[in-house]
Amino acid sequence: MAGAQKMAKILRFFWALPLWAAWVTSSFADKPERWHYNFQEAATPVMEKVHELHDLVMIIIAAVGILVLAILALIIYKFRATKNPVASARSHNTPLEVIWTAIPVLILLVIAVPSFKLIFYEDKAINPELTVKVTGHMWYWSYEYPDHNVSFDSTIIPDADLKPGQLRLLDVDNQIIVPVKTTVRLLFTAADVIHSWTVPSFGVKRDCVPGRLNEAWIFVEREGVYYGQCSEICGMKHGFMPIAVKVVSKEEFQKWLDASKATKVAHLDLQLQTPKTII
Repeated sequence: MAGAQKMAKILRFFWALPLWAAWVTSSFADKPERWHYNFQEAATPVMEKVHELHDLVMIIIAAVGILVLAILALIIYKFRATKNPVASARSHNTPLEVIWTAIPVLILLVIAVPSFKLIFYEDKAINPELTVKVTGHMWYWSYEYPDHNVSFDSTIIPDADLKPGQLRLLDVDNQIIVPVKTTVRLLFTAADVIHSWTVPSFGVKRDCVPGRLNEAWIFVEREGVYYGQCSEICGMKHGFMPIAVKVVSKEEFQKWLDASKATKVAHLDLQLQTPKTII
């Protein structure tokens, strides 16, 4: 009786695993979460296609694993020593060798076609409405809106200065602001060493290399704040280069843009009015 109860508990545990997995995957967010083991929820078309490719490859991996396990079990059972005391001397089987060569080739083709389509899809923006230049420094980010003459630096908020609701190691003093449902071209470079600008929800991970420009694009489908981090070891404070992207409505973005321009003009006027001391 006790053994039956124990077996029932074990079966209930395995029966609950799919439900537990579904609950975990439904709790994705746009920032790292505790016990988070899968992708964050997609916020751009690029990340949605990354999800699709991932799911396809996972199905193929599972099918290959089950097939290999089944063949292995069949071989262990059918060709065990007790049933075959004298081992076969056969060393070649041409049809079988053709099959186990052709099937992996077909599998690779099935994976390669959507992979190449995704690479070309995410490569460059078509008719971008906004351009943002990202420059990596040791150890902070600089953002520039070249079409609007707006630029600023973005650095991590120290632990001592964090306010309630702000995230340790993720929140910054100046968030990058972009409008929702807008094609935004991102240009990446660096001023010193190689950095990597990565925001998981966008499906963007681009190296920032001194002396050259890399490109990506985003079309964020919902408002909110999206977090990322530098993903290239760039020195002592590599782990303290967070990225925070705030996606707002087009109206709010225009207000922020106008306010940023006004602030910059006022700052320039103040500099012109301040007398310089010549030594």
